[in-house]
Amino acid sequence: MVLMGTVVIAGIVGYMSEKTGFTSNGIIPSIIICVGGAFLAYFVRIMFGFGFGSPGWNAIISSLGALIIVPTHWRGAVRDRRRR
Repeated sequence: MVLMGTVVIAGIVGYMSEKTGFTSNGIIPSIIICVGGAFLAYFVRIMFGFGFGSPGWNAIISSLGALIIVPTHWRGAVRDRRRR
């Protein structure tokens, strides 16, 4: 049940980040990025016992972290490729 809740919370975070203007990736890419980050945090918590508290907080914080890290890294890679 925790895994399904993590996916639902991550999807909501991705959708709300697009609707509030926090990101400008598109709704589907933001949801995919959030779910990926939440999966990663879920499995890190299972394997190593490291987390931010409750599973809900883990899902929220990891989703927002993924939204900040992934698009920023991807944009930098595209910018470097265009310079060449």
